[in-house]
Amino acid sequence: MKAAVFYEHGGPEVLRIEDVAEPVVGPRDVLVAVRATSVNPVDAKCREGKNRAAFRYRLPWILGLDVSGVVEGVGGQVTRFEVGDEVWSTPSHRRPGTYAERVAIDEGALSLKPESISHAHAASLPLVGLTAMQCLLPRLERGGPQRVFIQAGSGGVGTVAIQIAKAHGAWVATTSSPRNHPLVTELGADRPIDYRTEAFDEVLSDIDIVLDSLGEEARNKAMKILVRGGRLATINADLAKLGGRYGPTLGLVATGLKLVSFYARTMVRGIEGANVIKRINSKQLAQLAAMVDAGQVKPVIDSIRPMTEIVDAHTHLETGRARGKIVLEGW
Repeated sequence: MKAAVFYEHGGPEVLRIEDVAEPVVGPRDVLVAVRATSVNPVDAKCREGKNRAAFRYRLPWILGLDVSGVVEGVGGQVTRFEVGDEVWSTPSHRRPGTYAERVAIDEGALSLKPESISHAHAASLPLVGLTAMQCLLPRLERGGPQRVFIQAGSGGVGTVAIQIAKAHGAWVATTSSPRNHPLVTELGADRPIDYRTEAFDEVLSDIDIVLDSLGEEARNKAMKILVRGGRLATINADLAKLGGRYGPTLGLVATGLKLVSFYARTMVRGIEGANVIKRINSKQLAQLAAMVDAGQVKPVIDSIRPMTEIVDAHTHLETGRARGKIVLEGW
């Protein structure tokens, strides 16, 4: 079996496509033949070693947290899937491995893929889709009119979050460069903000939900624009930044202290604070698939590349200029 493996921490060039052992299929596992996967910022952070205190892995390691593929085998306790099913998943952070020809995934992390899109397009959505849902739905599902601010609207999480918020009837503001304003507007954003010339905390107010992807400085500003009882969900607790500065152990301690301060400040302000790390959830994956098939969520693809271009894919990701997701398919 071929897989993209890294043996040491570093830049994209440490990734090597090699023959590796077949995955071990446990009693609750489903063996999936990978038709497509995609690249996420967390992959690059793990490759560089910045998240190794939080996600304890041993080198050599196979990255990858998105997959769309076909079931090739099932463990003895699996009841929901059978050979030949087309499925998608974002497996646990502690058990990745979708940069490979086949991967074993716990049944609880899988659902049937959307019928209306290809494997390549489906592979772009699971991680960013669940992340956006887990940031937004706890407040959106309460009902009533909602005002939502999403940072980095043209990125992987942002493009999906805009669509999920609009599907729930929200008014949406988002930051992006002017060249991406047509994209975020097409996705449903009501108020594109040019982050280079406008300060979001000066042009927005009375916001019910903020999805923060930029870190501490942006979170501090976001607290000013939220209504009392609003929700501030962050997907960037600065672990990679602090891990790179202080090392894995001290970086994890520093991140924990910053989160304690974050929760204390939101509590004082009467805001619901949430540090969101994507949780596997097959029911939400099925809900996301239904939204895709209903036309409420559409994948935004930067590029589709063969797996042999994994190094170039990571290099492009780290430029910060990708619009939507970078997808890898085929060998």
